[in-house]
Amino acid sequence: MDKVQRMRILAARDTSLAVFMAQDVAKQAGLRPIKVAALATAVSELTTNIIKYAGNGLVTVQVVEKRYRKGVEVLVQDRGPGIADIEQAMKDHVSTSGTLGLGLPGTRRMVDEFELQSQPGEGTLVRIVVWA
Repeated sequence: MDKVQRMRILAARDTSLAVFMAQDVAKQAGLRPIKVAALATAVSELTTNIIKYAGNGLVTVQVVEKRYRKGVEVLVQDRGPGIADIEQAMKDHVSTSGTLGLGLPGTRRMVDEFELQSQPGEGTLVRIVVWA
């Protein structure tokens, strides 16, 4: 298994390929099925956001180790419009696109580590980790 796997997100079909890539890495890292499913759902949400808001972006997946435990780290980044108010975007039922507004806050609840950085006009970077 390669140490780091990267994939460009250019179209909606790429979200499925990114999910499969993350699932494969997670299984090889020894994550339990429930953790693999949580990671897959989070990657699906984040890559869908790339298509919806930025048009294209990049997903990076790798196994990480910390104090004798393994996990999978995923970086999802784009150069889209960015998020003007991160605090507001992380609240349930807040949406700028008419959806339910559960994507980012739901993703945060599904993973063990969640970091979001965004600058209006510069893009967004989300880092998630799911530990075995």
